[in-house]
Amino acid sequence: MKKNTLKLLAAAFIMSTTAVVFQSCSDSSDDEELIINPGSGTGIASDPSNFKGEIKSGENITLDATKLYKLTGSVIVRGGGTLTIPAGTRIEANGGTSAFIVVEQNAKIFANGTATNPVIFTSPNPTPGSWGGIVICGKAPINRGATATSEVGDSIYGGTVANDNSGSLKYVRIEYSGAIFTGTKEFNGLSLFGVGNGTVIDNVSMVNGSDDGIEFFGGTVNVSNIVSIYNEDDGFDWTEGWNGTATNIYTKRRANGIGNRGIEADNNADNKDANPRSNPTIKNATFIGATSGESDGLKLREGTYASIDNVVLSNWNTGINVEHDQSVTYFNGQNKITKVKFDNVTTKASVKATTGSATATLLTNTYTEDASATGAGNGTTAPAWAAGWAGIQ
Repeated sequence: MKKNTLKLLAAAFIMSTTAVVFQSCSDSSDDEELIINPGSGTGIASDPSNFKGEIKSGENITLDATKLYKLTGSVIVRGGGTLTIPAGTRIEANGGTSAFIVVEQNAKIFANGTATNPVIFTSPNPTPGSWGGIVICGKAPINRGATATSEVGDSIYGGTVANDNSGSLKYVRIEYSGAIFTGTKEFNGLSLFGVGNGTVIDNVSMVNGSDDGIEFFGGTVNVSNIVSIYNEDDGFDWTEGWNGTATNIYTKRRANGIGNRGIEADNNADNKDANPRSNPTIKNATFIGATSGESDGLKLREGTYASIDNVVLSNWNTGINVEHDQSVTYFNGQNKITKVKFDNVTTKASVKATTGSATATLLTNTYTEDASATGAGNGTTAPAWAAGWAGIQ
């Protein structure tokens, strides 16, 4: 009897000092691991009130969802390091350009929330540009060169690994980010530099940022259930040869008209025929604008290609704006944009040659209309899949 008692006491001691993981048996995609006392309390996670520093190669830092983390400077996940952020974790930052998170090549981030318990990056100062946002650098192909250096974070990105894996972001909300260094060096809510399609980006929202909501710099990453609302620049942006898919996108400008386009799409401004050419597939998307300021629902230019289907465009001066010869040749009359519903759009589409002064002729079948198009799922109304976690008001 005494031996059994000692065994029970030893087991209880182990349970009290070790992270315990229970895996749900449900098949629901919203069910995640329930982690009790997951935080390692080591390295940069040892002081939640001063969360900053480096995660070095071989380090695996896990945050504790029961604690509030204050991002007071940069967090750099070096190659070979891993940052794990459990469901329900809240990280607050207000350090402007000095506070951001960078995940380097060969590093990983796992920020996996749930629909009812998302991971939230925010600021105690609810003002756009209060902190820098999240930057992920992968080894997938880009057209800026074999590799390049990220405009913020000075990290190498690009390569030849199309299926490169930088981890996963699921049910994540990024608020009040997008700090601006200069006119050509800016943070977005989420910046994906050469990120590969082994990376999971699913159910992620960017809210009230001071630049773009999400931007792709080349890479092959696929994304789904993306919300980009009330940001001061473009809702959804790509350049440098992005070749991935985006399914279910909901973007919205602020009621006062601050912000720019629904999509700003480039191949390469310096070489419009650079390879790999930007050529993503966009399916099921709603872009809600304001008919003031620069107001294009879709701006497709600088040699980009794309296939776009089931789109709702609401409250834009121009719904579809195609510029530069390469993009015009690809889209004009070629039926690459299908099932479009226009709602309060002044000019449905326009095309313009590279010279800018000569306007090309808009051909039939450049786009097809469909008054029953549902866009992100619910027309101009917020989609059901974004309820609760995404920060839509």
